[in-house]
Amino acid sequence: MNLFRLIAVAALLLNSHLLFAVSMIPAPPKLAATGYILMDHQSGQILASNNPDARLEPASLTKIMTAYVVFNEIENNHIRLDEEVRVSEKAWRSPGSRMFIKEGTKVSVEKLLHGMIIQSGNDASVALAEFSAGSEEAFVDLMNNHASELGLTHTHYANSTGLPHANHYTTPRDVATLSAALIKKFPEYYKWFSIKKYTYNDITQSNRNLLLFRDKSVDGLKTGHTNAAGYCLVATAKRNDMRLITVVMGTKSERARADESQKLLNYGFRFYETHRLYGTDEQIKKIRIWQGEQESLALGVAQELYITVPRGQYKKLDASMKINQAIIAPVKAGTPLGHIEIKLGNKLIAQPELIALTTVKEGGLFQKLKDKVLLMLE
Repeated sequence: MNLFRLIAVAALLLNSHLLFAVSMIPAPPKLAATGYILMDHQSGQILASNNPDARLEPASLTKIMTAYVVFNEIENNHIRLDEEVRVSEKAWRSPGSRMFIKEGTKVSVEKLLHGMIIQSGNDASVALAEFSAGSEEAFVDLMNNHASELGLTHTHYANSTGLPHANHYTTPRDVATLSAALIKKFPEYYKWFSIKKYTYNDITQSNRNLLLFRDKSVDGLKTGHTNAAGYCLVATAKRNDMRLITVVMGTKSERARADESQKLLNYGFRFYETHRLYGTDEQIKKIRIWQGEQESLALGVAQELYITVPRGQYKKLDASMKINQAIIAPVKAGTPLGHIEIKLGNKLIAQPELIALTTVKEGGLFQKLKDKVLLMLE
């Protein structure tokens, strides 16, 4: 073998090694679904997706927002879990999946929530909507208001159940964002999504989320199905300190939505890890502030910062700070004064703002004059 051929072979082996080093994880699985997304709950990073912003019918995934709104009304003391709800004819006549409540009877808010979450009862959804807002139509306004507040820009609700409607739609990304918000804001109620069976009116129904029965790490969240939407599933699982959220929409069967969701969960947990970098109100850096009643100012981040990286790559992260020049008082707590760039190789992983952790008022006349002179000499 001549020298040039040896060099060529060596170069090929080197390039193969570099390619392997760069491609540290395989491509995500391709699912038999219209749209899907895999998101880390804490960092919000998207680890896999296909058609994440496609406008799709949510079917009973709608009930995640219905639950979110009701939980919010409970937290604001507008309604109570032990309050009795009189079942209307409209609720009783709701088509599709049912809790089997009877017109004219009274059922507690807590039981209706169990019937909606575990049994996916459309009748329970309507009863909760009417009780919470006076009518289902008014409740839908609340749903859309919350969607706007959460930044669900490609979502619109027309009912509380998910029954087909031309103006009722969402996307996998929006559903994942909503699911993360519910888990974070209402942990005491979120546990109900893991209940496998519920009995009401002597009728026992199993949770339709098959992954609850297959995977011990799965503890939610919601199924959905109509002929138009296909079979949908939001699955959430926690292994050690890492929680993943999958949204799979438009599969062909109950088994398929569970199988495809499991593929995403297994992929995410196998090849990624999540770490907490900074806490709220944690001092990350102290800087000079000019013309203030004090000469230093602590900087931090507004919210806890988590990042998700390929397994084994955490120590290779690089963080650099970009801070505004010449910070001059007064500065209010929470004011953005720069940002952190967190990179893995050449890839930007996160770019959180650096904010003032405290308020610094203007200093006295002497301090201001002294600092002005010092600034001119800088």
